[in-house]
Amino acid sequence: MHPQILIRPAVPADFDAIARITRDAYLAAGYFQSADHPYMRQIQDVARRAAKATIWVAEREDRIVGSVTLAVAGEPYADIARSDELEFRMLVVDPAVQRSGAGRAMVHAILEHARSLPGIHAVALTTGLTWESAHGLYLKTGFQRAPERDWIVPDTDIKLLVYRQQL
Repeated sequence: MHPQILIRPAVPADFDAIARITRDAYLAAGYFQSADHPYMRQIQDVARRAAKATIWVAEREDRIVGSVTLAVAGEPYADIARSDELEFRMLVVDPAVQRSGAGRAMVHAILEHARSLPGIHAVALTTGLTWESAHGLYLKTGFQRAPERDWIVPDTDIKLLVYRQQL
């Protein structure tokens, strides 16, 4: 039995932990080779992200163990959201506690939140081609692949996969 996981909105005091967990999770997954990559620098600027998007944290025993960014169509951090979708991005769990339920707790909280939003009928997300553990989490929590919506990051050859869940 794992201790209770609390999902709550991020506050400025959480930003350093969110930046560290995001960096560590992306590097541990092998998605980037260095924290100095321009995208890695961008996602570690949590204050800038929080000014334009909703960020939640997963907390266990007063310790931040994960985070996720939420957006709807038209917001700066929405890459793929359609007008009736909530999109989540950068769902990360501290590599030290991965597979402990924090990722699943965040996904369940996102789905519950989406159901409470007027006009939102689905949740969508983008994930990396090689992020097998993420793919497993999304499939286990009811998401389905939407391959017709896969896309290539502009000015790169990085293909991203789209998953979606109708509410």
